Amino acid sequence: MMTNLFSVFDPSTTIFNLSLNWLSTFIGLLLIPSTYWFLQSRMNLIWNNIILTLHMEFKTLLGPQSSGGSTFLFISLFSLILFNNFLGLFPYIFTSTSHLTLTLSLALPLWLAFMLYGWLNHTQHMFAHLVPQGTPSVLMPFMVCIETISNMIRPGTLAVRLTANMIAGHLLLTLLGNTGNSLSYFLLSFLIVGQIALLILESAVAIIQSYVFAVLSTLYSSEVI
Repeated sequence: MMTNLFSVFDPSTTIFNLSLNWLSTFIGLLLIPSTYWFLQSRMNLIWNNIILTLHMEFKTLLGPQSSGGSTFLFISLFSLILFNNFLGLFPYIFTSTSHLTLTLSLALPLWLAFMLYGWLNHTQHMFAHLVPQGTPSVLMPFMVCIETISNMIRPGTLAVRLTANMIAGHLLLTLLGNTGNSLSYFLLSFLIVGQIALLILESAVAIIQSYVFAVLSTLYSSEVI
């Protein structure tokens, strides 16, 4: 049977006609009870320090006019994407963040909520964002068109950026791994070293892309306040 290059990313694992690939997205719920222990583990202490650092940074990005607790929305978004990115690095586990189904479902409702809130509550502020300060009068109509288009494609760029980065690394690991059967032992050692280096790079990409997604969402929300 002929399959395309991206068939390894298809959600095809089923039992009784139920797709089990997306089940990996909800495995993180098993980690929630450990946060209520009386004595926290070292992992929980490290994670709490990460959350506190992100809270301070997102609070600075949102500005003093943001409502209290709004940073935890973006911290939860960062945690969800980071967990799924790392989970996809394990063998035979479906990477849900490599599909636009998940990434666009995260980006589009956030962007729609920001736009509705901004245009309903801060209409003049939103109109002012369409024309950058210091723009000549002749260029104002063009700047309005450019700013409108750039604003409309924001959820798409958020979703495609995360999806493309996750697919690219996993696809490269898969293609290199499939060549191992035809290599000699000498070349196979170089392939294993290269695969380990790529795996470390993918771990860094998993952290960076989840952080970029959360920071850009925070910046987009700060514009409508």
